[in-house]
Amino acid sequence: MNVILTIIHIFGLVTMGFSGLMTTCLLTSAIADDGATAAFFDGSLMTFFFGLLMFLPTLRTPKKVSRQAGFLLVSMTWSLSPVFCALPLLLYFPELSFIDAYFEAVSGLTTTGATILSGIDNLPMSINLWRHELNWIAGMGIIIFAVAILPILGIGGMQLYKAETPGSVKESDLPPRIAQTAKALWLVYAGFSVVCIIALRLAGMNWFDAICHAFAAMSLGGFSTHDSSVGFFNSVSIEVVLSIFQLLAAINFATHFITLRKLSLKPYSDDVEAKSFLLLVLSSCLVAAAVLQHAGTYPDFLTALRHASFNLITIATDCGFASQDFNTWPIFVPMWMLFLSCLSASSGSTGGGIRMIRTIILMKQASLEMFKFIHPFAVRPLKIGDAVVKNDIVTSVMGFIFLYFISIVILVFTLLLSGMDFISAFSAIIACFNNAGPGLNQVGPATNYASLSDFQTSVCAFAMLLGRVQIFSIVILFIPEFWRK
Repeated sequence: MNVILTIIHIFGLVTMGFSGLMTTCLLTSAIADDGATAAFFDGSLMTFFFGLLMFLPTLRTPKKVSRQAGFLLVSMTWSLSPVFCALPLLLYFPELSFIDAYFEAVSGLTTTGATILSGIDNLPMSINLWRHELNWIAGMGIIIFAVAILPILGIGGMQLYKAETPGSVKESDLPPRIAQTAKALWLVYAGFSVVCIIALRLAGMNWFDAICHAFAAMSLGGFSTHDSSVGFFNSVSIEVVLSIFQLLAAINFATHFITLRKLSLKPYSDDVEAKSFLLLVLSSCLVAAAVLQHAGTYPDFLTALRHASFNLITIATDCGFASQDFNTWPIFVPMWMLFLSCLSASSGSTGGGIRMIRTIILMKQASLEMFKFIHPFAVRPLKIGDAVVKNDIVTSVMGFIFLYFISIVILVFTLLLSGMDFISAFSAIIACFNNAGPGLNQVGPATNYASLSDFQTSVCAFAMLLGRVQIFSIVILFIPEFWRK
Protein backbone atom coordinates (compact mmCIF):
# COMPACT_ATOMS: atom_id res chain seq x y z
CA MET A 1 0.00 0.00 0.00
CA ASN A 2 2.87 2.37 0.82
CA VAL A 3 4.23 1.84 -2.72
CA ILE A 4 0.97 3.05 -4.27
CA LEU A 5 0.77 6.04 -1.92
CA THR A 6 4.39 7.00 -2.71
CA ILE A 7 3.64 6.88 -6.44
CA ILE A 8 0.50 8.98 -5.99
CA HIS A 9 2.46 11.49 -3.90
CA ILE A 10 5.23 11.93 -6.48
CA PHE A 11 2.84 11.98 -9.42
CA GLY A 12 0.80 14.65 -7.65
CA LEU A 13 3.97 16.75 -7.39
CA VAL A 14 4.74 16.22 -11.09
CA THR A 15 1.15 17.18 -11.99
CA MET A 16 1.39 20.43 -10.01
CA GLY A 17 4.64 21.08 -11.87
CA PHE A 18 2.77 20.93 -15.18
CA SER A 19 0.24 23.37 -13.76
CA GLY A 20 3.10 25.77 -13.07
CA LEU A 21 4.38 25.26 -16.61
CA MET A 22 0.95 26.22 -17.96
CA THR A 23 1.15 29.57 -16.21
CA THR A 24 3.97 30.65 -18.54
CA CYS A 25 1.58 30.15 -21.45
CA LEU A 26 -1.20 31.84 -19.46
CA LEU A 27 0.96 34.96 -19.11
CA THR A 28 1.95 34.77 -22.78
CA SER A 29 -1.69 34.56 -23.79
CA ALA A 30 -2.65 37.48 -21.56
CA ILE A 31 0.16 39.68 -22.92
CA ALA A 32 -0.45 38.71 -26.56
CA ASP A 33 -4.26 38.78 -26.09
CA ASP A 34 -4.49 35.73 -28.35
CA GLY A 35 -7.81 34.39 -27.05
CA ALA A 36 -6.48 31.35 -25.20
CA THR A 37 -6.19 32.91 -21.73
CA ALA A 38 -9.31 31.18 -20.37
CA ALA A 39 -8.15 27.79 -21.67
CA PHE A 40 -4.82 28.05 -19.86
CA PHE A 41 -6.34 29.54 -16.70
CA ASP A 42 -8.93 26.76 -16.39
CA GLY A 43 -6.45 24.07 -17.46
CA SER A 44 -3.82 25.22 -14.98
CA LEU A 45 -6.38 25.44 -12.17
CA MET A 46 -7.77 21.95 -12.82
CA THR A 47 -4.30 20.44 -13.14
CA PHE A 48 -3.12 22.06 -9.89
CA PHE A 49 -6.28 20.96 -8.07
CA PHE A 50 -5.91 17.31 -9.14
CA GLY A 51 -2.21 17.37 -8.29
CA LEU A 52 -2.95 18.82 -4.85
CA LEU A 53 -5.57 16.13 -4.23
CA MET A 54 -2.90 13.50 -4.83
CA PHE A 55 -0.07 15.30 -3.03
CA LEU A 56 -1.53 16.52 0.29
CA PRO A 57 -3.18 13.30 1.58
CA THR A 58 0.07 11.38 1.02
CA LEU A 59 2.46 13.81 2.72
CA ARG A 60 3.19 11.42 5.59
CA THR A 61 3.87 8.48 3.27
CA PRO A 62 7.43 7.04 3.42
CA LYS A 63 9.36 8.65 0.54
CA LYS A 64 11.58 5.68 -0.37
CA VAL A 65 11.13 4.67 -4.02
CA SER A 66 11.44 0.93 -4.55
CA ARG A 67 12.55 -0.66 -7.82
CA GLN A 68 8.98 -1.66 -8.66
CA ALA A 69 7.65 1.79 -7.77
CA GLY A 70 10.28 3.43 -9.97
CA PHE A 71 9.23 1.53 -13.08
CA LEU A 72 5.54 1.96 -12.33
CA LEU A 73 6.00 5.70 -11.79
CA VAL A 74 7.86 6.09 -15.09
CA SER A 75 5.05 4.38 -17.02
CA MET A 76 2.37 6.24 -15.09
CA THR A 77 4.02 9.63 -15.62
CA TRP A 78 4.45 9.21 -19.37
CA SER A 79 0.95 7.79 -19.94
CA LEU A 80 -1.15 9.96 -17.56
CA SER A 81 0.65 13.33 -17.73
CA PRO A 82 -0.61 13.87 -21.32
CA VAL A 83 -4.18 13.76 -19.98
CA PHE A 84 -3.52 16.96 -18.01
CA CYS A 85 -1.30 18.47 -20.72
CA ALA A 86 -4.15 18.03 -23.21
CA LEU A 87 -6.53 20.18 -21.15
CA PRO A 88 -5.60 23.57 -22.72
CA LEU A 89 -6.10 22.04 -26.19
CA LEU A 90 -9.48 20.54 -25.25
CA LEU A 91 -10.63 23.80 -23.67
CA TYR A 92 -9.50 25.98 -26.59
CA PHE A 93 -10.65 23.59 -29.34
CA PRO A 94 -14.11 22.34 -28.21
CA GLU A 95 -14.44 20.39 -31.46
CA LEU A 96 -11.26 18.42 -30.75
CA SER A 97 -11.83 14.84 -29.55
CA PHE A 98 -10.11 13.62 -26.41
CA ILE A 99 -8.13 11.04 -28.44
CA ASP A 100 -6.77 13.73 -30.75
CA ALA A 101 -5.87 16.07 -27.88
CA TYR A 102 -4.22 13.20 -26.00
CA PHE A 103 -2.29 12.25 -29.16
CA GLU A 104 -0.98 15.83 -29.53
CA ALA A 105 0.07 15.96 -25.87
CA VAL A 106 1.73 12.52 -26.06
CA SER A 107 3.54 13.62 -29.22
CA GLY A 108 4.85 16.67 -27.38
CA LEU A 109 5.90 14.87 -24.21
CA THR A 110 7.54 11.97 -26.05
CA THR A 111 9.32 14.49 -28.33
CA THR A 112 7.81 12.82 -31.41
CA GLY A 113 6.57 15.90 -33.24
CA ALA A 114 3.67 14.21 -35.02
CA THR A 115 0.59 16.41 -35.06
CA ILE A 116 -3.12 16.28 -35.79
CA LEU A 117 -3.48 20.07 -35.89
CA SER A 118 -3.86 22.06 -39.10
CA GLY A 119 -3.56 25.83 -39.55
CA ILE A 120 -0.61 25.91 -37.15
CA ASP A 121 0.50 29.28 -38.57
CA ASN A 122 -2.73 30.80 -37.21
CA LEU A 123 -2.72 29.13 -33.79
CA PRO A 124 -2.61 31.43 -30.74
CA MET A 125 0.96 32.18 -29.70
CA SER A 126 0.38 30.56 -26.30
CA ILE A 127 -0.90 27.29 -27.80
CA ASN A 128 2.18 27.04 -30.02
CA LEU A 129 4.41 27.86 -27.05
CA TRP A 130 2.70 25.15 -24.96
CA ARG A 131 3.38 22.49 -27.62
CA HIS A 132 7.05 23.46 -27.73
CA GLU A 133 7.37 23.69 -23.96
CA LEU A 134 6.15 20.10 -23.76
CA ASN A 135 8.89 19.15 -26.23
CA TRP A 136 11.57 20.96 -24.27
CA ILE A 137 10.63 19.87 -20.74
CA ALA A 138 10.44 16.24 -21.87
CA GLY A 139 13.66 16.42 -23.87
CA MET A 140 15.92 15.08 -21.14
CA GLY A 141 13.05 13.17 -19.60
CA ILE A 142 10.40 14.15 -17.07
CA ILE A 143 11.79 11.66 -14.59
CA ILE A 144 15.43 12.71 -15.06
CA PHE A 145 14.35 16.27 -14.25
CA ALA A 146 12.48 15.02 -11.21
CA VAL A 147 15.63 13.24 -10.02
CA ALA A 148 17.31 16.63 -9.60
CA ILE A 149 14.41 18.11 -7.64
CA LEU A 150 12.92 15.26 -5.61
CA PRO A 151 15.96 14.66 -3.33
CA ILE A 152 15.52 18.21 -2.05
CA LEU A 153 12.08 17.10 -0.84
CA GLY A 154 13.49 13.95 0.76
CA ILE A 155 12.46 11.66 -2.09
CA GLY A 156 15.19 9.40 -3.47
CA GLY A 157 15.99 9.55 -7.16
CA MET A 158 18.31 6.63 -8.00
CA GLN A 159 15.51 4.14 -8.64
CA LEU A 160 13.79 6.60 -10.98
CA TYR A 161 16.99 7.15 -12.95
CA LYS A 162 17.50 3.41 -13.43
CA ALA A 163 13.89 2.98 -14.51
CA GLU A 164 14.18 5.83 -17.01
CA THR A 165 17.39 4.57 -18.62
CA PRO A 166 17.24 0.75 -18.68
CA GLY A 167 19.64 -1.33 -20.74
CA SER A 168 23.11 -0.32 -21.83
CA VAL A 169 24.18 3.10 -20.55
CA LYS A 170 27.77 4.26 -20.82
CA GLU A 171 29.71 5.10 -17.69
CA SER A 172 31.07 8.62 -17.88
CA ASP A 173 33.11 10.96 -15.74
CA LEU A 174 30.05 12.53 -14.12
CA PRO A 175 29.28 13.87 -10.65
CA PRO A 176 28.99 10.95 -8.19
CA ARG A 177 25.47 11.65 -6.91
CA ILE A 178 22.50 11.06 -9.18
CA ALA A 179 20.91 14.43 -8.37
CA GLN A 180 24.15 16.21 -9.25
CA THR A 181 24.34 14.24 -12.48
CA ALA A 182 20.80 15.20 -13.48
CA LYS A 183 21.45 18.86 -12.70
CA ALA A 184 24.70 18.82 -14.69
CA LEU A 185 22.98 17.34 -17.75
CA TRP A 186 20.14 19.82 -17.52
CA LEU A 187 22.57 22.74 -17.31
CA VAL A 188 24.23 21.58 -20.53
CA TYR A 189 20.81 21.07 -22.14
CA ALA A 190 19.57 24.51 -21.10
CA GLY A 191 22.84 26.17 -22.14
CA PHE A 192 22.75 24.64 -25.61
CA SER A 193 19.10 25.71 -25.92
CA VAL A 194 19.98 29.35 -25.21
CA VAL A 195 22.82 29.29 -27.76
CA CYS A 196 20.48 27.71 -30.32
CA ILE A 197 17.87 30.43 -29.76
CA ILE A 198 20.45 33.16 -30.36
CA ALA A 199 21.86 31.39 -33.44
CA LEU A 200 18.39 31.01 -34.99
CA ARG A 201 17.61 34.67 -34.31
CA LEU A 202 20.85 35.69 -36.04
CA ALA A 203 19.99 33.33 -38.92
CA GLY A 204 16.76 35.22 -39.60
CA MET A 205 13.97 33.91 -37.36
CA ASN A 206 11.98 36.23 -35.11
CA TRP A 207 12.40 35.69 -31.38
CA PHE A 208 9.24 33.60 -30.94
CA ASP A 209 10.05 31.25 -33.82
CA ALA A 210 13.64 31.02 -32.61
CA ILE A 211 12.57 30.01 -29.09
CA CYS A 212 10.06 27.43 -30.32
CA HIS A 213 12.35 25.86 -32.90
CA ALA A 214 15.29 25.80 -30.49
CA PHE A 215 13.09 23.98 -27.95
CA ALA A 216 12.09 21.49 -30.65
CA ALA A 217 15.63 21.05 -31.99
CA MET A 218 17.35 20.47 -28.65
CA SER A 219 14.63 18.10 -27.47
CA LEU A 220 14.55 16.46 -30.92
CA GLY A 221 10.82 17.10 -30.67
CA GLY A 222 10.15 18.38 -34.18
CA PHE A 223 7.14 20.61 -33.55
CA SER A 224 7.05 23.79 -35.64
CA THR A 225 5.10 27.04 -35.59
CA HIS A 226 4.21 26.59 -39.27
CA ASP A 227 2.30 23.96 -41.25
CA SER A 228 5.18 23.71 -43.72
CA SER A 229 7.65 23.29 -40.86
CA VAL A 230 11.18 24.57 -41.59
CA GLY A 231 10.31 24.76 -45.29
CA PHE A 232 8.37 27.94 -44.40
CA PHE A 233 11.64 29.86 -43.98
CA ASN A 234 13.41 28.55 -47.12
CA SER A 235 16.71 29.57 -45.53
CA VAL A 236 20.03 27.75 -45.86
CA SER A 237 21.42 29.44 -42.74
CA ILE A 238 18.44 28.35 -40.60
CA GLU A 239 18.72 24.78 -41.91
CA VAL A 240 22.46 24.71 -41.11
CA VAL A 241 21.91 25.98 -37.55
CA LEU A 242 19.13 23.48 -36.90
CA SER A 243 21.17 20.63 -38.40
CA ILE A 244 24.14 21.39 -36.12
CA PHE A 245 22.03 21.50 -32.96
CA GLN A 246 20.06 18.39 -33.92
CA LEU A 247 23.36 16.52 -34.30
CA LEU A 248 24.51 17.84 -30.92
CA ALA A 249 21.22 16.81 -29.29
CA ALA A 250 21.61 13.27 -30.65
CA ILE A 251 25.00 12.82 -28.92
CA ASN A 252 25.23 11.68 -25.29
CA PHE A 253 24.86 14.75 -23.07
CA ALA A 254 27.36 13.21 -20.65
CA THR A 255 29.97 13.58 -23.41
CA HIS A 256 29.01 17.24 -23.85
CA PHE A 257 29.29 17.81 -20.09
CA ILE A 258 32.75 16.24 -19.86
CA THR A 259 33.93 18.18 -22.91
CA LEU A 260 32.79 21.48 -21.41
CA ARG A 261 34.22 20.67 -18.00
CA LYS A 262 37.62 19.67 -19.37
CA LEU A 263 37.60 22.32 -22.12
CA SER A 264 38.84 19.67 -24.52
CA LEU A 265 37.42 17.96 -27.61
CA LYS A 266 39.07 14.66 -26.64
CA PRO A 267 35.88 13.24 -25.03
CA TYR A 268 34.24 13.42 -28.47
CA SER A 269 37.10 11.55 -30.14
CA ASP A 270 37.02 8.96 -27.33
CA ASP A 271 33.26 8.44 -27.70
CA VAL A 272 32.88 5.46 -30.05
CA GLU A 273 29.13 5.94 -30.15
CA ALA A 274 29.32 9.60 -31.21
CA LYS A 275 31.92 8.88 -33.91
CA SER A 276 29.84 6.02 -35.32
CA PHE A 277 26.71 8.17 -35.29
CA LEU A 278 28.31 11.10 -37.11
CA LEU A 279 30.05 8.89 -39.67
CA LEU A 280 26.83 7.02 -40.48
CA VAL A 281 24.61 10.09 -40.74
CA LEU A 282 27.02 12.37 -42.63
CA SER A 283 28.00 9.68 -45.14
CA SER A 284 24.30 8.93 -45.65
CA CYS A 285 23.75 12.59 -46.55
CA LEU A 286 26.21 12.25 -49.42
CA VAL A 287 24.64 9.02 -50.67
CA ALA A 288 21.10 10.45 -50.45
CA ALA A 289 22.17 13.59 -52.34
CA ALA A 290 23.74 11.48 -55.09
CA VAL A 291 20.54 9.42 -55.42
CA LEU A 292 18.37 12.56 -55.63
CA GLN A 293 20.60 14.17 -58.25
CA HIS A 294 20.75 10.96 -60.30
CA ALA A 295 16.95 10.70 -60.20
CA GLY A 296 16.62 14.31 -61.39
CA THR A 297 14.78 15.39 -58.25
CA TYR A 298 17.04 18.44 -58.01
CA PRO A 299 19.01 20.12 -60.83
CA ASP A 300 22.46 20.00 -59.24
CA PHE A 301 24.37 18.18 -56.52
CA LEU A 302 24.65 21.14 -54.12
CA THR A 303 20.86 21.68 -54.10
CA ALA A 304 20.34 17.95 -53.62
CA LEU A 305 22.93 17.92 -50.82
CA ARG A 306 21.20 20.83 -49.05
CA HIS A 307 17.76 19.23 -48.99
CA ALA A 308 18.97 15.66 -48.50
CA SER A 309 21.22 16.64 -45.59
CA PHE A 310 18.68 18.63 -43.61
CA ASN A 311 15.80 16.20 -44.01
CA LEU A 312 17.95 13.12 -43.46
CA ILE A 313 19.56 14.59 -40.33
CA THR A 314 16.21 15.61 -38.87
CA ILE A 315 14.70 12.13 -39.34
CA ALA A 316 17.86 10.18 -38.46
CA THR A 317 18.16 12.09 -35.17
CA ASP A 318 14.44 11.49 -34.47
CA CYS A 319 13.62 15.19 -34.50
CA GLY A 320 11.04 15.39 -37.29
CA PHE A 321 11.32 18.78 -38.96
CA ALA A 322 10.86 18.92 -42.73
CA SER A 323 11.91 21.41 -45.39
CA GLN A 324 10.75 19.36 -48.40
CA ASP A 325 8.05 16.79 -49.09
CA PHE A 326 10.42 13.81 -49.04
CA ASN A 327 7.41 11.55 -49.62
CA THR A 328 7.84 12.39 -53.35
CA TRP A 329 11.54 11.45 -53.41
CA PRO A 330 12.83 8.12 -54.79
CA ILE A 331 11.65 5.58 -52.20
CA PHE A 332 15.20 4.52 -51.26
CA VAL A 333 15.96 7.87 -49.59
CA PRO A 334 12.95 8.24 -47.24
CA MET A 335 13.11 4.54 -46.36
CA TRP A 336 16.81 4.89 -45.52
CA MET A 337 15.99 7.95 -43.43
CA LEU A 338 13.40 5.95 -41.45
CA PHE A 339 15.90 3.12 -41.04
CA LEU A 340 18.44 5.55 -39.61
CA SER A 341 15.82 6.80 -37.15
CA CYS A 342 15.80 3.30 -35.66
CA LEU A 343 19.45 3.25 -34.61
CA SER A 344 21.32 6.54 -35.02
CA ALA A 345 20.76 8.51 -31.80
CA SER A 346 23.20 7.97 -28.93
CA SER A 347 22.32 6.77 -25.47
CA GLY A 348 22.00 9.67 -23.06
CA SER A 349 20.70 11.90 -25.86
CA THR A 350 17.19 13.23 -26.45
CA GLY A 351 16.67 10.85 -29.40
CA GLY A 352 14.77 7.58 -29.56
CA GLY A 353 15.03 4.20 -31.25
CA ILE A 354 17.43 1.38 -30.51
CA ARG A 355 20.31 3.81 -29.83
CA MET A 356 23.71 3.60 -31.47
CA ILE A 357 25.43 1.88 -28.53
CA ARG A 358 23.07 -1.10 -28.78
CA THR A 359 23.65 -1.25 -32.53
CA ILE A 360 27.42 -1.31 -31.98
CA ILE A 361 27.14 -4.06 -29.34
CA LEU A 362 24.94 -6.18 -31.60
CA MET A 363 27.30 -5.78 -34.57
CA LYS A 364 30.34 -6.65 -32.47
CA GLN A 365 28.53 -9.66 -31.01
CA ALA A 366 27.68 -10.88 -34.53
CA SER A 367 31.34 -10.45 -35.54
CA LEU A 368 32.44 -12.30 -32.42
CA GLU A 369 30.10 -15.20 -33.17
CA MET A 370 31.58 -15.54 -36.67
CA PHE A 371 35.09 -15.43 -35.19
CA LYS A 372 34.16 -18.22 -32.75
CA PHE A 373 32.71 -20.26 -35.60
CA ILE A 374 36.09 -20.14 -37.35
CA HIS A 375 38.12 -20.44 -34.11
CA PRO A 376 35.91 -22.48 -31.74
CA PHE A 377 38.53 -22.75 -28.98
CA ALA A 378 39.63 -19.10 -28.98
CA VAL A 379 38.79 -16.80 -26.07
CA ARG A 380 38.00 -13.29 -27.21
CA PRO A 381 35.97 -10.79 -25.16
CA LEU A 382 33.57 -8.28 -26.68
CA LYS A 383 35.11 -4.82 -26.37
CA ILE A 384 34.01 -1.30 -27.19
CA GLY A 385 37.09 0.87 -27.19
CA ASP A 386 39.14 -0.35 -24.24
CA ALA A 387 36.12 -1.45 -22.21
CA VAL A 388 35.02 -5.09 -22.04
CA VAL A 389 31.25 -5.50 -22.40
CA LYS A 390 29.84 -8.01 -19.92
CA ASN A 391 27.71 -10.89 -21.13
CA ASP A 392 24.67 -9.75 -19.16
CA ILE A 393 24.74 -6.42 -21.04
CA VAL A 394 24.92 -8.26 -24.38
CA THR A 395 21.97 -10.44 -23.31
CA SER A 396 20.02 -7.36 -22.25
CA VAL A 397 20.69 -5.66 -25.59
CA MET A 398 19.60 -8.72 -27.57
CA GLY A 399 16.44 -8.99 -25.48
CA PHE A 400 15.67 -5.31 -26.00
CA ILE A 401 16.17 -5.48 -29.77
CA PHE A 402 13.92 -8.56 -30.00
CA LEU A 403 11.17 -6.73 -28.08
CA TYR A 404 11.76 -3.64 -30.22
CA PHE A 405 11.19 -5.42 -33.53
CA ILE A 406 8.37 -7.69 -32.35
CA SER A 407 6.55 -4.61 -30.95
CA ILE A 408 6.88 -2.84 -34.30
CA VAL A 409 5.62 -5.90 -36.18
CA ILE A 410 2.56 -6.24 -33.91
CA LEU A 411 1.72 -2.53 -34.14
CA VAL A 412 2.15 -2.43 -37.95
CA PHE A 413 -0.18 -5.41 -38.35
CA THR A 414 -2.65 -3.70 -36.01
CA LEU A 415 -2.77 -0.66 -38.31
CA LEU A 416 -3.02 -2.90 -41.38
CA LEU A 417 -5.99 -4.62 -39.75
CA SER A 418 -7.63 -1.21 -39.36
CA GLY A 419 -7.50 -0.68 -43.13
CA MET A 420 -4.37 1.47 -43.53
CA ASP A 421 -2.09 0.82 -46.51
CA PHE A 422 1.27 -0.83 -45.80
CA ILE A 423 3.60 2.12 -46.47
CA SER A 424 1.49 4.44 -44.31
CA ALA A 425 1.15 1.86 -41.52
CA PHE A 426 4.82 0.86 -41.53
CA SER A 427 6.18 4.40 -41.68
CA ALA A 428 3.70 5.68 -39.06
CA ILE A 429 4.75 3.03 -36.54
CA ILE A 430 8.47 3.46 -37.27
CA ALA A 431 8.15 7.25 -36.96
CA CYS A 432 6.05 7.10 -33.77
CA PHE A 433 7.99 4.27 -32.10
CA ASN A 434 11.30 6.06 -32.70
CA ASN A 435 9.71 9.43 -31.80
CA ALA A 436 10.70 10.77 -35.22
CA GLY A 437 7.43 12.42 -36.31
CA PRO A 438 6.43 12.34 -40.00
CA GLY A 439 6.14 9.13 -41.99
CA LEU A 440 5.14 8.51 -45.60
CA ASN A 441 1.98 8.50 -47.73
CA GLN A 442 -1.01 9.19 -45.44
CA VAL A 443 1.25 10.52 -42.65
CA GLY A 444 3.89 12.15 -44.85
CA PRO A 445 5.58 15.51 -44.21
CA ALA A 446 3.12 17.37 -46.46
CA THR A 447 0.18 16.09 -44.40
CA ASN A 448 -0.23 15.05 -40.76
CA TYR A 449 -1.96 12.44 -38.60
CA ALA A 450 -5.38 14.16 -38.66
CA SER A 451 -6.78 11.77 -41.27
CA LEU A 452 -6.33 8.73 -39.01
CA SER A 453 -9.30 7.19 -37.21
CA ASP A 454 -9.49 7.35 -33.41
CA PHE A 455 -8.35 3.73 -33.24
CA GLN A 456 -5.35 4.36 -35.51
CA THR A 457 -4.47 7.51 -33.57
CA SER A 458 -4.59 5.54 -30.31
CA VAL A 459 -2.26 2.87 -31.73
CA CYS A 460 0.23 5.55 -32.81
CA ALA A 461 0.03 7.24 -29.39
CA PHE A 462 0.76 3.89 -27.70
CA ALA A 463 3.72 3.40 -30.07
CA MET A 464 5.12 6.80 -29.01
CA LEU A 465 4.83 5.90 -25.32
CA LEU A 466 6.32 2.44 -25.77
CA GLY A 467 9.24 3.83 -27.74
CA ARG A 468 9.89 6.70 -25.33
CA VAL A 469 10.11 4.49 -22.21
CA GLN A 470 12.32 2.03 -24.12
CA ILE A 471 9.80 -0.86 -23.96
CA PHE A 472 11.17 -2.57 -20.83
CA SER A 473 9.66 -0.04 -18.43
CA ILE A 474 6.14 -0.94 -19.59
CA VAL A 475 6.52 -4.61 -20.54
CA ILE A 476 8.16 -5.53 -17.23
CA LEU A 477 5.07 -4.35 -15.32
CA PHE A 478 3.11 -7.28 -16.78
CA ILE A 479 5.57 -9.94 -15.59
CA PRO A 480 4.37 -11.47 -12.27
CA GLU A 481 7.91 -12.27 -11.06
CA PHE A 482 8.77 -8.57 -11.11
CA TRP A 483 6.29 -7.90 -8.30
CA ARG A 484 7.49 -10.71 -6.04
CA LYS A 485 9.85 -9.76 -3.21
